[in-house]
Amino acid sequence: MTQHVNSYYAASRNIRVDYPQLSESVECDVCIVGAGYTGLSTALFLLENGFSVTVLEAAKVGFGASGRNGGQIVNSYSRDIDVIERQLGATQARLLGEMAFEGGRIIRERVARYGIDCDLKDGGVFAAITAKQMGHLEAQKKLWERYGHTQLELMDERRIREVVGTDRYVGGMLDMSGGHIHPLNLALGEAAAVASLGGAIYEQSAAVRIDRGAQPVVHTERGQVKARFVVLAGNAYLGGLVPELASKSMPCGTQVIATEPLSEELAHSLLPQDYCVEDCNYLLDYFRLSGDKRLIYGGGVVYGARDPADIEAVIRPKLLKTFPQLRDVRIDYTWTGNFLLTLSRLPQVGRIGDNIYYSQGCSGHGVTYTHLAGKVLAEALRGQAERFDAFAGLPHYPFPGGQLLRVPFTALGATYYQLRDRLGV
Repeated sequence: MTQHVNSYYAASRNIRVDYPQLSESVECDVCIVGAGYTGLSTALFLLENGFSVTVLEAAKVGFGASGRNGGQIVNSYSRDIDVIERQLGATQARLLGEMAFEGGRIIRERVARYGIDCDLKDGGVFAAITAKQMGHLEAQKKLWERYGHTQLELMDERRIREVVGTDRYVGGMLDMSGGHIHPLNLALGEAAAVASLGGAIYEQSAAVRIDRGAQPVVHTERGQVKARFVVLAGNAYLGGLVPELASKSMPCGTQVIATEPLSEELAHSLLPQDYCVEDCNYLLDYFRLSGDKRLIYGGGVVYGARDPADIEAVIRPKLLKTFPQLRDVRIDYTWTGNFLLTLSRLPQVGRIGDNIYYSQGCSGHGVTYTHLAGKVLAEALRGQAERFDAFAGLPHYPFPGGQLLRVPFTALGATYYQLRDRLGV
């Protein structure tokens, strides 16, 4: 029977710790709102540099996109470095390009340093469905190599069939610095590391109001945190806490399913090297094997972050188009994960006043970017702002149609690109 309440990740978490609810007034150097990857990464970098840190989480650690995503370590941003070069010029592109591959390295360093058990595997495949997409991958390889990223291999049709058991793709590119993880176990392991360094984490402690000023105060229902700095790391789950951040972003949902555990033989026939895969369509599909040999398959976007009534009905046809040999395989789990989309598809980073910092809007490339964001935010709080300023200088605009019409306008644009994908133009 398909499970709709919990994701597979929640059912297979390997750390079961309940952090307390904030019920008093506390003081610290930095109050972080959100215990997902952005908040946890920021907390770790700050704690390692001597700051006192309090993390407020509205639900549970990793409840949002950090504990629900496809689990893929994908480099760069949702808009690649060539777009940044054309729009912003060489100087800003150089800084952002140098950081585009750093998030994956941070994840691996965290896993090694703190002994995090999260099924980390190396290797990610970008799969081309059309000749045009293959041409894009050839150009992407040259672009990434220009920025020092060399762990790349172009694959023709014969070669990609050696790593993905389907005849759907005409070729692809293998990035050995990509890979995959159990995303919730990574978040839980990072939270344990935060606690081990003396950081305070409070769950079921949603921030309901921020008193701005020389020493901001973050209020929850039952307590408050007075801090020198505040970092807003709630992404799609920040709600209306800071209205000026909501106007230039839109919550979206992506749907994921997990099959029953597959036999070793069947799992090996699908993904012989245990790499993760994403295709090159505008609304892409992505998949990988879990630690217990389930196929985790996701795809599509629901603008406005509504939950479809039947996730399996949305994703199973995509799964069978790639792997028709799985027509009789049972689906054990289905779930939705929300992420935050920006019009530019580039992250929004900045500062409100002198002491409230934020990073949001990963636009689907959050696993690696959020870990980088934590380092960049921590650098800025330590007075090293060059890399922070490179992100903060990215231009961002409201979605066409405003809050009311942004969903249908964006969906209409996505339909156009889906049609292009189907026609191969």
